[in-house]
Amino acid sequence: METRAGRLSPPEWLLNTLRPRSAPVPWAAVARSGVALSAPLAAGLATGHPMYGALVSMGALNGVIGDTADAYRMRILNIAVPQIFGAIGVTVGTLVYQQGWSAVLALTLVALVSGMISSIGAVSSVSGLLLLLNAVVGAGLPMPQPLWMPALLLSLGGLFVLALTLLGWPLRGRMPERSAVADAYRRVADLLAAAGTGAYPERRQEVTDSLNDAYDLILALRTRDHGRRSPLVRLLAQLNVLIPLLEAAAAAHLYGRASRRPEIAATVRGLADAVSRGGGEAVDLSELPAPEGPADRAVDTALRHAAAVVHRPDSDPYPPDDRLGRPAAVSVRFRTTVRAVLLSEASWRYGVRLALCIGLAQALVSLVAVPRSYWVALTVTFVLKPDFGSVFSRAVLRALGTAAGLVIAAPVLAAVPRGWWDVPVMMLLAALIPWFSAKGYAFQTAAITPVILLLSDTLNHEGFDLVLPRLMDSLIGCAIALIAGYLLWPESWHTRIGDRLAAAVDEIAGYVGCAFAVNDEGSRSEQVRRRRRIYRDLSSVRSEFQRALTEPPPTGARAAAWWPLVVAVERIVDATTAARVRVTHGAAPPSPQEVTAVERELRELAENLRRSDVLLEVRTALEGDENGVIAPLRHEVAAARAITSPPRGGR
Repeated sequence: METRAGRLSPPEWLLNTLRPRSAPVPWAAVARSGVALSAPLAAGLATGHPMYGALVSMGALNGVIGDTADAYRMRILNIAVPQIFGAIGVTVGTLVYQQGWSAVLALTLVALVSGMISSIGAVSSVSGLLLLLNAVVGAGLPMPQPLWMPALLLSLGGLFVLALTLLGWPLRGRMPERSAVADAYRRVADLLAAAGTGAYPERRQEVTDSLNDAYDLILALRTRDHGRRSPLVRLLAQLNVLIPLLEAAAAAHLYGRASRRPEIAATVRGLADAVSRGGGEAVDLSELPAPEGPADRAVDTALRHAAAVVHRPDSDPYPPDDRLGRPAAVSVRFRTTVRAVLLSEASWRYGVRLALCIGLAQALVSLVAVPRSYWVALTVTFVLKPDFGSVFSRAVLRALGTAAGLVIAAPVLAAVPRGWWDVPVMMLLAALIPWFSAKGYAFQTAAITPVILLLSDTLNHEGFDLVLPRLMDSLIGCAIALIAGYLLWPESWHTRIGDRLAAAVDEIAGYVGCAFAVNDEGSRSEQVRRRRRIYRDLSSVRSEFQRALTEPPPTGARAAAWWPLVVAVERIVDATTAARVRVTHGAAPPSPQEVTAVERELRELAENLRRSDVLLEVRTALEGDENGVIAPLRHEVAAARAITSPPRGGR
């Protein structure tokens, strides 16, 4: 605790995690959640099978949690695919219900698989969550027979949410993929307006996030779309031409005058409006200022090319501007993904951590003669999700959110008789879930807790007696996650941050070598792919830092100390791109010796990051022409080396 103005107050890292995020109320999601969870209860009561209705509502809750995408095609994947894994999970759990050691071993194995597949992507993360979540529920609550019935009912709930979601598809006035591409154009306009100013790094991160979202939306659909006149191909071409403009922005930041030429950013915003409308009147390029020097020429050339592609007539097929490559066939990607998961140290590490915690939680429930419930393992499942945020923060917020949720649930369980009164109560409580989820994890937990308790009471009829035991179970689950999933893994900081940052620096070293190679079409495409991969990696590293900053010392303090290095590494990428752009537009290329020296320093930096836990100053000197095209790059590398550490034992 800290003392402020003579009074005790919580530490800043805790206050930061408890502050509600400012977000608009998602009214459509609020209405959909209320209907999706209450209608099955009403149907179950009307048919005389309230337990069936509760299970369908529980499956609908899973669908509401997984409905996080904007594009309808992605929402189909996010909701439908996890239902398969959820059905498998509840079947496994039902098979080992009240089976002692068998339940412990089965859930431990399920947790291992769940943890390993969670690192693949957004859909697999939700799939892994539902696999384990439903297995825990199946092993902890009595389920109706025959064996296939719980899986069917839970899946019906998820598909009911999907059906309600798709009702709005014909009524939606915008194509989400087009909106994502238009947003990417607007972010690039903001980046050009900030070139040469202190706001540039923040704008660049916004561009990276926007491009990631747009490419994820479009490329996820592209393996089935081979036409050259389809809206999807048109949007992809419009998105691809942003890459040269983004590269030119890096040069403009270091050498150009884009921020002092508002006509440039205004023209890009005009292109964004044209993309959003799906065409329209061509943007006037006659007011663009005359370029001066290689950096300005790069911006001018990229902008005119982007305008030509945005306003290409629908009757004119798009050229195959495909430097980022067409996604491989589904079967090839499946085999590649499976191989990567099985051979990934990080995947195994997280799988083992989750399996250990679930094994301990289930052992406490199944093997020890104490009145504990499935809620212990359920809490561990929700807390120990690394792609959802800091484990430490989530454990603290889970405990606080559960306590708040139980305050809401207590009068409901005590005063509302089970039966038809459950329907309006469920509609109200369920409607709070999307609303509170937008505010933060603790608020989401507070909204979900009374819903799960109400559904659980329909299955096991414990009433108000559920409240205090569930609070105790939540505290035990949080303690298991903190001790076995956090404190017993002291190297987790370095594997989460240091190793990933080192891998990104290694990629940058390869990018430097590739950027100044022979500038044919093949090497140019490789440069683009490497740079996009680097920015994605650095975006992930930034996210990890944001999570680490919410943790108590020493992790939070260490993240704050390492943050300047992340910024320095991002500046190295920008300096490399800017130098490459200048060479393309007339500047003299660097000598192979200069490029090799920079590449060698970067690889040494990556190796030092893998070996070190603290940052100590290391001076470095990179010789070369101070007026050469990569002089700024050498300075950025030297600056990064100056705040990094040597291997243990010195250099």
